[in-house]
Amino acid sequence: MKYINELRDGDSVRGIYFCKQKASAVTKNGKSYDNVIFQDKTGTIDGKIWDPNSMGISEFDAFDYVEIRADVVSFNGGLQLNVKNTRVASEDEFDPSDYLPCSTKDIEEMYKELIDIIASVKNEYLNALLKIFFEDEENFIKEFKKHSAAKTVHHGFVGGLLEHTLSVTKMCDFFAGAYPILNRDLLITAAMLHDIGKIYEISAFPQNDYTDPGQLLGHIVIGYEIIGKKISEIHGFPVKLARELKHCILAHHGELEYGSPKKPAIPEAFALNLADNADARLETITEIVRNDPAEGSDWYGYNRFLESNIRKSYLS
Repeated sequence: MKYINELRDGDSVRGIYFCKQKASAVTKNGKSYDNVIFQDKTGTIDGKIWDPNSMGISEFDAFDYVEIRADVVSFNGGLQLNVKNTRVASEDEFDPSDYLPCSTKDIEEMYKELIDIIASVKNEYLNALLKIFFEDEENFIKEFKKHSAAKTVHHGFVGGLLEHTLSVTKMCDFFAGAYPILNRDLLITAAMLHDIGKIYEISAFPQNDYTDPGQLLGHIVIGYEIIGKKISEIHGFPVKLARELKHCILAHHGELEYGSPKKPAIPEAFALNLADNADARLETITEIVRNDPAEGSDWYGYNRFLESNIRKSYLS
């Protein structure tokens, strides 16, 4: 079996993959077919079953592990599978760890680094707030370590939320050192907490899909509510400081059209938005390079999130 990031246009594939999504559709000519998303630990790929009733196509559902025979074809700048044969695999035929995308970095080492940064936050109220989340809440810590930061766009893997949070926090730490106008303690706290709502917005693997709260509220509002509740449990937490922290959470996507209820209005909110956006975009480019679907070409292809056709640089 080839991993998904090893597939190339023209390959014939036989192997077991995790079915992440499956939906029936109809062509313009009225012919039924199935849209499928297959997943392994290296990523996902779209699949098409053009004749769901043909011989060799066995019935399967989302979240099944499926042995497939398929051809890899290029379509709209990406790769997809034309599936010819399917069979639901038995439990002794696969190792689930091969099908969960995971951070390439050590999760426990990343978490220790985050804890070390908390110790550098001097404001007693912000320090206490961070310790509630990252040292006292065992269930939160467990979920935070293994959660993804997105469904598909960037950091969509086990440990992705931790990796993204640590990267944004370290970037904000640099900003605070370079620009004295920034309140370091406020910015570091906002960076560590900016995406905690994603634990409740997106379900755990293998589903890694939007929950009802995620669909109805989104991670920004969810995070705002959770942080507000924890702040209320800390006696004497300054009202102005609480307001500024919650503003950073509400504004961290930068623009109303990107899901922020408010646009940045204080320096720390601007800095957090810049760090969040920079890490998201650079991780997206990293994943494009790592999973190069266009081997032999000077171009990786068009990326919807970056809104650009990405070319390989000299060092790539």
